[in-house]
Amino acid sequence: MGKYDGLTRYLSGVSDGEVAMTFEDIEQVLGVRLPASKQYPAWWSNNPSNNVMTRAWLEAGFRTERVDIVGERLVFRRSDPKTDAGFSAVRRMGLVVSLRHRLAGSVTIPPDIDVTEPIGEVWDAER
Repeated sequence: MGKYDGLTRYLSGVSDGEVAMTFEDIEQVLGVRLPASKQYPAWWSNNPSNNVMTRAWLEAGFRTERVDIVGERLVFRRSDPKTDAGFSAVRRMGLVVSLRHRLAGSVTIPPDIDVTEPIGEVWDAER
């Protein structure tokens, strides 16, 4: 059982599309204090390779928004797999991402994936 599994379980049980929480609320759910790095906005990013806690809310189907470091609060918003970019798009396409370190990685594209096919928003060429 991971340190942040409690957050995954909590968010997975929420039916609302948006969950406003204070850092203290999160600590109560986890049963442990958040690390000192909570003071950095980047720590709350939705990059799946950011930190272990990031994967906790992403696995529950949420993304962070409106992170207020000074006020120690944020909003978790339910992800929409049809419109969310980044990690969700990678998972939707069936791509396998293998990060060797923070600045480089490799992507394996299954043979049945057409990388030129739009997966989300289609822009009108006549605008």
